[in-house]
Formats: sequence, structure tokens, C-alpha cells
Amino acid sequence: MYNSDKVIVGIIIFILFFAMPFWLNFGKAKALPKPELPSDTKECVESREYMRAFHMKMLLDWRDKKVREGQVYYINSQGKFFKMSLQNTCMKCHKSMEKFCDRCHTTISAHPDCWRCHIAPEEVKKWQ
Repeated sequence: MYNSDKVIVGIIIFILFFAMPFWLNFGKAKALPKPELPSDTKECVESREYMRAFHMKMLLDWRDKKVREGQVYYINSQGKFFKMSLQNTCMKCHKSMEKFCDRCHTTISAHPDCWRCHIAPEEVKKWQ
């Protein structure tokens, strides 16, 4: 093979260039964001662990059941009834989209489409 020494050096430089971000961040964990939790309410629709893991699935299920099946109420694991409504149930306690939703979603670069149809409570206050 001709110029094998140059090819090998080029491959090594290529590997180093693309592996550098992994080496520079090795062992460094980014701090998890701390969303602002409601002070007046201690209980959510489901447990904290469940909501952290499955809140988007729950909201999508609520949307489908409410819009397509006409169901209005959700019964949680403790048997309590909640109205299936992002604005009237969730945003009643989690009043600020910026301080609650966006802190985690921005960190993980998630772009939920909730706000294409719904209006965040602090946005409504600005209009009034």
C-alpha cells in the first residue's frame, strides 16, 4: 500500500478528533435540573416516580381517551378521580411552564407539542 504511514496517521487523527468529546466529558455528569414544585399541593395525579417516567405517555393517553373516546375522568392507582385536562388539572398546581416543564425539557432537548393547542397559564395572565 502506498503512503501507508500517512494513511495511518490520518486515521489516528480522525479517531482522536471524533473521540475527543467523549474523553473531555468522561466522568462528568451534568446536574439534573430542579423543577419548581408546587408549595400548596403535596400530591400529584400519580406518584413522583411514575410521573417522572411516564408523564408524556399519560398526557397522550388522556388526549386520546378524551378526544376519541369521550372519557373525561382518570382514576389513579389509589382510586381517586381526576379530570383529564392539562390546563385544568396539571397546570392548576404546576403554574409556570418555564419553571416546571421547560427546566427538564430544555436540558434533554425535548420539544413536546402541548403548547400548540394549549395556552400556558402565565401566557394567559399576560394577555389579561
